Amino acid sequence: MYKSLIKKKFQDLNDKEILSLAIDSLEEDIKLYDEYSSHFLINYPVTSKMFKQMSILKNKNRKKLVELHKKKFGETLSITNHKEIANYFKRKPEWLVIKNSIEKVRNEIIEMETLSAKFYNSFAKKSQNIEIRNLLIDLALMSREQKDNAKLILLNAQKSRSAKEEVTKDKRQFILTWVQPGLAGLMDGSVSTLAPIFATAFATKDSHTTLLVGLAASIGAGISMGFTEAVHDDGVISGRGSPIKRGFASGIMTTIGGLGHALPYLISDFYLATVIAMFFVLVELWAIAWIQAKYMEIKFTKAVFQVVFGGSLVLAAGILIGGG
Repeated sequence: MYKSLIKKKFQDLNDKEILSLAIDSLEEDIKLYDEYSSHFLINYPVTSKMFKQMSILKNKNRKKLVELHKKKFGETLSITNHKEIANYFKRKPEWLVIKNSIEKVRNEIIEMETLSAKFYNSFAKKSQNIEIRNLLIDLALMSREQKDNAKLILLNAQKSRSAKEEVTKDKRQFILTWVQPGLAGLMDGSVSTLAPIFATAFATKDSHTTLLVGLAASIGAGISMGFTEAVHDDGVISGRGSPIKRGFASGIMTTIGGLGHALPYLISDFYLATVIAMFFVLVELWAIAWIQAKYMEIKFTKAVFQVVFGGSLVLAAGILIGGG
């Protein structure tokens, strides 16, 4: 039992086990590429086709290795799974890759093949067994060939109008699903909570009371904004994407926006806490302007003016009401 829990090291494998492991690895990559291809088929057909082409190429190489195994070792493969090898290279899980932008997903093909080639090449240099060394060099060459083919597939795909439209579509979807709700939340949390927090601060001159009001305002606003974003639009007609994702983006960013100038009141010294809170207000307003400039294509100077002007009005209202 305990023996089975101890993983082998790659350098301890014989040439039959290495070849079996390479076949198993190719089969896993084929499965992964097919899953990617299926996932992107409807919304991103060009990207889907790229993964399918790599799957077909990998399968051809798998057949070559199977024939080599038959020739050298017979019909029976050694049961050598890549998960049983301690220092064998690992692929990123599917869920982690598909969360990325389409451009990054496409480049994942090259990263996968580069990793394989580097791994086999590094162990080939260390191996003193001539047969194993030759086998590893052949595997490294195969991986480099796959990487070169991946680059050509990617290059040809990127030239097409459809591929460029997929990238544009993906960026637009990211903005609609994450950036817009998150930005609206950050603006609401940063600006709308200024009045109650600073009104309480200047009315009571008490850090603890201001902190409690700030926490209540920030968390309450976050729940309200998140819930509203999630239930007012299911995303089917508007194309804005998952309401749950949008709800989380809006709710979390709203809470963060409010907490930025509420948490400084953890400091018992009221005046020091207020100075730090005001500094965080400036940071929040700058972050809002930066996001608008980067993703919403609004001039940074215009975004700064809009945000600072609006924030100043709310801040002034809070100070005046609290001070009066």
